[in-house]
Amino acid sequence: MAMETPTEIAARRQRLLLVLGTIAGLLFTLHLFSSILLPFVLAALIAYLLDPLADRLEAFGVPRGLAAILLVAALLAAIIAFLLLFYPLILAQISILISLIPQYIRLVADVVQQSLLWLEETFGPEFVDQRVRQLALTQVNTMIGWLTTAIASVVGGGVQLINVLTLIVVTPIVAFYLLRDWPKIISRLDTWVPRRYSATVREIASEIDRILSAWVRGQALVCMILAVFYATALSAAGLQLGLIVGFGAGVLSFVPYVGTLTGFVVGVGMAAAQFGTWSGVLTIAGIFVFGNVVEGYILYPRLLGERVELHAVWVIFALFAGGAVFGFLGVLLAVPIAAAIGVIVRHWLRRYLESRLYRDEGPA
Repeated sequence: MAMETPTEIAARRQRLLLVLGTIAGLLFTLHLFSSILLPFVLAALIAYLLDPLADRLEAFGVPRGLAAILLVAALLAAIIAFLLLFYPLILAQISILISLIPQYIRLVADVVQQSLLWLEETFGPEFVDQRVRQLALTQVNTMIGWLTTAIASVVGGGVQLINVLTLIVVTPIVAFYLLRDWPKIISRLDTWVPRRYSATVREIASEIDRILSAWVRGQALVCMILAVFYATALSAAGLQLGLIVGFGAGVLSFVPYVGTLTGFVVGVGMAAAQFGTWSGVLTIAGIFVFGNVVEGYILYPRLLGERVELHAVWVIFALFAGGAVFGFLGVLLAVPIAAAIGVIVRHWLRRYLESRLYRDEGPA
């Protein structure tokens, strides 16, 4: 094996420093401008999702700029139609939830009190004394108060973060320009890649695009189908907050298994408080069990399948890690970064398994 010359060693060191510097610069930029990057990241996501449609329109002879205008306008029209149709219903459900919070707090306290009394009657008064009972009730009230404060903080922060100006003005404008110039942007980025690694980078980028596009579009369809199913089924079953619980469970299904599990716990708890009978509780539980079966055995195999090489545990970790570091912006960037890291790791793993370092069977 030929020894590397000092020039080649210096070039390798420069390339490594360039990669590390680029990564550090991106992380620093995200940290420094995280408070204003949300509309631009949303716009980039919209442009990425609409780019295949723009390519098809362009193939039919529609100018790229006009195709971008039509697609962004169609997306805005769909969002506005959704808000006009469902915003009053969701607002009514939120009002019902706020009015029912005291009732749920009293119900939880009663359940804890009855459980402690049952333990006392079963195991004797020395097992559960008055201090333990009071401590349990205090902790329940503290946890419920913390949960209420956290929900109010999240809702308030979300309203402050995603304001009307961002949704109506900044994001659509940026999305239009990105969608119009998407092929030029990709071509310009391609010219910046060192020529020695251009083929490898193109191969990795193509694989990232394949996995990411399949996962995002497939997962979005799964979430939409589950949201419609859960909201419709729970409302038809008579659950007071069926619309908002079902819609929330569908949206949270973006994180594998979290949506169905959260919806199951919340829906069954609300059913127990509202119906007070086993038949009502079992009906709500059956809806989520059926939805989970459909999700696992029909929707995921057909809409995502084996071609999406993003393991559920890796996705969950990426979403939580991104949210912990950069908040909602990190959640948006988590899946693309996870897909990129997964493809790069698999690429270097293949190279390692083909190298002498792995195949050498000589003495250590």
